[in-house]
Amino acid sequence: MSDPPTPSPRDRRWPRSVYGIGSEPDPRFSFANERTFLAWIRTGLGFLAAGVAIATVASFTDQLRLEVRLAAILLILCGMGCAVDGITRWIRNERAMRLGEPLHSSPLILVLTIGVVLVALVAFVVVSYA
Repeated sequence: MSDPPTPSPRDRRWPRSVYGIGSEPDPRFSFANERTFLAWIRTGLGFLAAGVAIATVASFTDQLRLEVRLAAILLILCGMGCAVDGITRWIRNERAMRLGEPLHSSPLILVLTIGVVLVALVAFVVVSYA
């Protein structure tokens, strides 16, 4: 009786839709892709924390008006977008590196910029008329 074949590291890694295709890229590129993913997650957590902080501080002063809620909601949505886009970008770029394709860009960069500008405008209005 022989032992069953040991699965290769490639067969054990998840998600298989990423690791099961193409050839292994230089590990430095995969590590850089991972660090970029973690940066998106950190940015998302920052947006979430800012949104929750604005809503919490405003609720302590009974000033949780519509514009403050809007700013908090925009920041929380930006945080959610960063998390979703972070994993999506990681998957798409890892697959592209394995297949020798160009890396993908993200439209979320423009969306986040617009979101931050809108929150800044709301903050400007709130501070100006407070």
